[in-house]
Amino acid sequence: MFRLLILVAIQTAFLAGGQVLLKLAMAQLPKFSWTWSYFKAVATDWWLAACGVSFGVATVLWLYILKHFPFSQAYPLTALGYIFGMVAAILVFGEHVPFARWIGVVLIVVGCFFIMR
Repeated sequence: MFRLLILVAIQTAFLAGGQVLLKLAMAQLPKFSWTWSYFKAVATDWWLAACGVSFGVATVLWLYILKHFPFSQAYPLTALGYIFGMVAAILVFGEHVPFARWIGVVLIVVGCFFIMR
């Protein structure tokens, strides 16, 4: 089961990373419009391309996990993505995370521990 935990942690890290890259891409892109210049900016945005790669890797890992592990154990572990999201909010976006949210993260980790038992 440790192997499942490691694989899901990697998968959710790529998924959360894709979300971070998507937010960075959206900050760089101009305001949405139905113009050629907007869609050209979308098609050539490196942050958006990296987001797609990150989501692609997460999807391939998820396919492997679904093939080799019980769904009832694998799916709840994707809640680890909340932890990666909180860390990214602090490190990448400089957000302040209130104590109550950290309690939520601890509860998620405890819940993942019980799922693995």
